[in-house]
Amino acid sequence: MDAAVVTAFGGPEQVVTAKVPLPVPGAGQVRVRVRAAGLNPVDALVRLGVFGGEGERLGFGWDVAGEVDAVGAGVIDWSAGQRVVGLHYGAVKELGTHAEYVVLDEGALAAAPESVDATAAAVLPLSGLTAARALGQLGLAGGESVLVTGAAGMVGGLAVQLAVHAGLKVTALAAPADEELVRSLGATDFVPRGTAGADAGVRVDGVLDAAVLGEAALDFVRDGGGYVGLRPGGAPAPVRGIRVLEQEVAADGAHLARLVSLVDEGALTLRVGGTYALADAAGAHARLAEGGARGRLVLTVA
Repeated sequence: MDAAVVTAFGGPEQVVTAKVPLPVPGAGQVRVRVRAAGLNPVDALVRLGVFGGEGERLGFGWDVAGEVDAVGAGVIDWSAGQRVVGLHYGAVKELGTHAEYVVLDEGALAAAPESVDATAAAVLPLSGLTAARALGQLGLAGGESVLVTGAAGMVGGLAVQLAVHAGLKVTALAAPADEELVRSLGATDFVPRGTAGADAGVRVDGVLDAAVLGEAALDFVRDGGGYVGLRPGGAPAPVRGIRVLEQEVAADGAHLARLVSLVDEGALTLRVGGTYALADAAGAHARLAEGGARGRLVLTVA
């Protein structure tokens, strides 16, 4: 089968489409015929060698939307032909979801949304689970307030929508040009990017720091509030009694299924910033490196 891989670190030109063996599902695993797979910032870090793996063949891709192709021993909840979405956890791996087929543990899958196509569904798993888990860690109750940094990005935008659905008062921090976008996602208040907490006059119960502002984001939090960051090991030191937490995503099919339900209910909008054929994975990496896409880039597989 074809798969996007890298064997030497560097720029987008290092990404190639190679012929690799078709993966075989083991006990408790499912092989998925890939129809679409999101390209995330973590994939660029893999390409650059941030996570190691020098001299190895490394695959890309965490998100997948497609159909069940085959199941391993003991799998009873999935059968060939079912439309699914899933998360293939792990940065350093021989093969990811940027391939014609991928094998995942059965618990990493959920039935695909019925209201959107595979291209849109492919942007949900990593960004949706990241946003949902981070918001859950803050532990805020309905009526409390949250500020989401990087609110126009994929994770931040989903976090805004999930917070609104949870009954929170949402302040979005983003570029001035994105104010209309983040308000359309449900944010009631807006802070332009680059504004200091003291100047904004904003004090919230918690911050979900999708933009990885770190210490600067703490200035928006009330004494004894909460902060959750998305970069393991990159959280700021706690001050003023603020709980400082870090989110680490996990493949969780049950949680993903709840997010799928929100998509089908119309509570979550999935934004696609552009599509590329698997054979043009290098082109997709080049576009990702340019920045500015308001939505996730997606690789499609015929």
